[in-house]
Amino acid sequence: MDRDKITEKVLEKLGQIKGVGTTNLLSSEDRETIRKMEKKADQMTLMGLGRGDNQGVKKVLDMDVLVSFLTDMDYEWPCGPNVILKHKDKKVGEDTEDAERIKEVEKCADSLVIGNIIIYDKGVLMEANSSKEPLIVVLPPKECEPVGCIEGVSDAILASPSPPTDEYIKERMCEKNECGSGTFLLGFDFENNG
Repeated sequence: MDRDKITEKVLEKLGQIKGVGTTNLLSSEDRETIRKMEKKADQMTLMGLGRGDNQGVKKVLDMDVLVSFLTDMDYEWPCGPNVILKHKDKKVGEDTEDAERIKEVEKCADSLVIGNIIIYDKGVLMEANSSKEPLIVVLPPKECEPVGCIEGVSDAILASPSPPTDEYIKERMCEKNECGSGTFLLGFDFENNG
């Protein structure tokens, strides 16, 4: 199957996922703009916790095809964790949708819960503030199984863009920034048919 047909199938499959709206193929110029925006966003403090490291966006920017898509409140985020907190290369926290786990952690004096983010040892916050090594808020790449199963696709990855990139994508797609709407990036590689 040729690459254009594979890309068509990917866009069709993506459009069938609940909560996914408009899709858009991004150009090499879009990639460079997003790369610069994300580099700047990584230097900002994320969620008031630490410096960002959007590994998902970094990965999709280097894939064969890059697609942006809009989401609404019906879109189901990939299984977590979607946010991982690291300090000195050690995992010190993460987000969770598991209400029972949050309740358990709230009972532990050494831990801290901020919304749906669990910090295993709140002492790390003091250490991160006083050290030259800040807390790193990692947004990992997530697999997109429905697209990864398409013949001719070798790898399909989802990434959650930073707020400036989200706005840029919405502008490119001529969409208003409505409450409950969001954007994701999908990167995929073609199978090597050589």
